[in-house]
Amino acid sequence: MTLTVRVVAPDKTVWDAEAEEVILPSTTGQLGILTGHAPLLTALDTGVMRVRSDKTWIPIALLGGFAEVENNEVTVLVNAAERGDTIDKAKAQAAFTEAEAKYNQSLQGDDRSVRIKATQAFKRARARLQAAGGNA
Repeated sequence: MTLTVRVVAPDKTVWDAEAEEVILPSTTGQLGILTGHAPLLTALDTGVMRVRSDKTWIPIALLGGFAEVENNEVTVLVNAAERGDTIDKAKAQAAFTEAEAKYNQSLQGDDRSVRIKATQAFKRARARLQAAGGNA
């Protein structure tokens, strides 16, 4: 038995296929979904979703959203998403390095809005790099 998995962003459908397993970056931690999972609605954090299809793991960078699980269907609605195999690893590494430096610099200041923006940019850059297969 398999799961039907759909990952939908405002501008495109990133994934719409069968899968054996899904790991979601929920706001409370990693959440594994297998067939027969209880109905669930959860908020998603910025991070990497992993889909196991044909015994291969496919990473997808998610930029926040929601996931619903019901009757072996996983519907993921996100602000933005990218499959790891479409991300340029070198560019993702450069963006991560820059975002990390800005995040570390924001910790030294007192401006809360700058810190929040730097944290969000850092999380996005880290998710993209991890989905591309880099270490972050």
